[in-house]
Amino acid sequence: MRAGNGIENFSKNVFHDGVMRERLPKNVYQKLKKSMQEGYALSPDLADAVAQGMKEWAIEQGATHYTHWFQPLSGITAEKHEAFLSPVGEGKVMLEFSGKELVRSEADASSFPSGGLRATFEARGYTVWDCTSPAFLRKDGETTTLCIPTAFCSYTGEALDKKTPLLRSMEAINREALRLLRLFGNQSSRSVKATVGAEQEYFLVDREKYLRRKDLVYTGRTLFGRMPAKGQELDDHYYGVIRKRIAAFMGDMDQELWALGVPVKTEHNEVAPAQHEMAPMFEEANLAVDHNQLVMENLKKVASRHGLECLLHEKPFEGINGSGKHNNWSLSTDDGINLMNPGETPHENVQFLLVLACVLAAVDNHADLLRMSAANVGNDHRLGADEAPPAIISCFLGSQLEEVVAQLIGTGYATKSKKGEHINTGVRSLPDVARDDTDRNRTSPFAFTGNKFEFRMVGSSDSIAGANIILNTITAEQFKLAADFLEQQEDFETAVHDYLKKLLREHERIIFNGNGYGKEWVEEAKRRGLPNHSSMVDAISALTTKKSIELFSSFGIYTETELRSRELVEYEHYSKVISIEGRAMVNISGKQIIPAAIRFVQNLAESLNAVKAASPKASTYAQEKLLNRASQYLEDMEKAREKLLQHLEEAAEVLEEKEKAFFFHKVITKDMAELREPADLLETIMDKSLWPFPSYGDLLYEVSEI
Repeated sequence: MRAGNGIENFSKNVFHDGVMRERLPKNVYQKLKKSMQEGYALSPDLADAVAQGMKEWAIEQGATHYTHWFQPLSGITAEKHEAFLSPVGEGKVMLEFSGKELVRSEADASSFPSGGLRATFEARGYTVWDCTSPAFLRKDGETTTLCIPTAFCSYTGEALDKKTPLLRSMEAINREALRLLRLFGNQSSRSVKATVGAEQEYFLVDREKYLRRKDLVYTGRTLFGRMPAKGQELDDHYYGVIRKRIAAFMGDMDQELWALGVPVKTEHNEVAPAQHEMAPMFEEANLAVDHNQLVMENLKKVASRHGLECLLHEKPFEGINGSGKHNNWSLSTDDGINLMNPGETPHENVQFLLVLACVLAAVDNHADLLRMSAANVGNDHRLGADEAPPAIISCFLGSQLEEVVAQLIGTGYATKSKKGEHINTGVRSLPDVARDDTDRNRTSPFAFTGNKFEFRMVGSSDSIAGANIILNTITAEQFKLAADFLEQQEDFETAVHDYLKKLLREHERIIFNGNGYGKEWVEEAKRRGLPNHSSMVDAISALTTKKSIELFSSFGIYTETELRSRELVEYEHYSKVISIEGRAMVNISGKQIIPAAIRFVQNLAESLNAVKAASPKASTYAQEKLLNRASQYLEDMEKAREKLLQHLEEAAEVLEEKEKAFFFHKVITKDMAELREPADLLETIMDKSLWPFPSYGDLLYEVSEI
């Protein structure tokens, strides 16, 4: 339950700016702040002074260990705990933490995904302190650990994580955005930061029932199962009353996250039964990425305390909505200017229109990369369904900006923009409601929503780092091209309008304000020449096209070697996940479902014989029909199981990673669907007492009704 209003607890476990100002000597604090703002390395003396202050603060809070907290290519966080203890002789110890230990640590780089950058015998890698993201305390029962956000690189200097390229992309967008601002006469802003607010969807199920579902335990999703009579048809769960057990969990989550400085603001029931959502306020992209990782970690931890299990898989249940996270992305200056705020009269806001045109061009030119940034195995089950954006990238602008863009495409100048109106509710006691200048489009993968773009494709289990690396980099490229051109022009006003017109005409095809779920859009997108990568394996190759390599290397985000390593990691990851799912299906069907079905068939046969023996003229129609159906499903299951097992053995012999991934996609996933079909049909006719694990109805409704 919620305790207090959260104000007194907010950031209490964070070594934030206020704590640094209080704990560090004034000259140390000032030098550290300058280092953070201007991006230069700390001197050994400065690092020692910061480490001393950080250690004293952490120990006072009960910390005994520290860890470099980093984000390898596995997509989850990693850590190695070190005690503050240091022996001094005579059986005594003292508590030490040096600047060297703060700034750098060693990790086994060969044991994390590296795409061939590190061989098994090449173990050394380094974690390096990211001082732009504050250290924090993780408290697990009686144990308190100081967590230091770090980047992770190999012995030879390649980035082995998601943070390093994110920081590089933030430097790129800052540099190129400032060039544009200077052209418009802004000499006061010192930096431009990508800001992000990541909405997080998730499911909660009873933990005891979860543990009885080996498919959930092994893979995070149900590999077998049929929807109960009621799904989400009535939309009664969406924004519905939050039940007592869930409210207690949410209140506990709030306290945990607020103490870590995560500005969680919104929480509600989502569309599907047992599904929920939480959303934070906007933060700088680097901090938002770190905080979203903490959100996912704490969802799991806090759920366990409440006898629940949090499912972050994109599609844990077939037949109802899956989960994603909406990556709300914008650009803001250090002095509070939102570059994506159109203002009251967007047709007159040329700076905003140039930013808008550059973003549209960026998305159109690199739609394949943006699609790749949202590619993971679970998302293949979600994207394109009537619940999430299609796999085709397009941009929604809304009626107001669409009108302005049409004018710019036509003449190069916009003279008017649609004004917001008021909605009269027809009830005298209710005030008129101010209508927003444009509607929202939940079917659009990349939608302008007032003063930001909402990228809706990212999967619920994914790090948001990848999406923001791509958004920052492709936009920086367009800002650079615009600045390169406009800086050479004598008549800036005419040149910027001509440039706007050119960009919008060339990239008009990416704008789509209609129904992204409609089948007609697939055909229309094909006519426009927009790519449609329906699966993860189809999207991966976007990382290593000539265009992508040139883009990332020109801004120093990724080297070609780093890109090719990531491509290999993605193919390997796809194969491994599908292999685990396939083996789990073989195991569960063979050890649980088929034996249960055999008992059911045996019971039917015994019933049939007993009735015939007792009354030869009695009807045995029901028993015979059920027996025949069950026997057929059982036969179909065993044949499909044997086929899947055979193909899994064949897949293990495929050595080339890309070829293996496509084999899993085209062959194994089809085999899995064939095995699931008769198993799910069996569930519809078998005695519930014989079914070997909790059904969808047990999982989805038991928690929400408490």
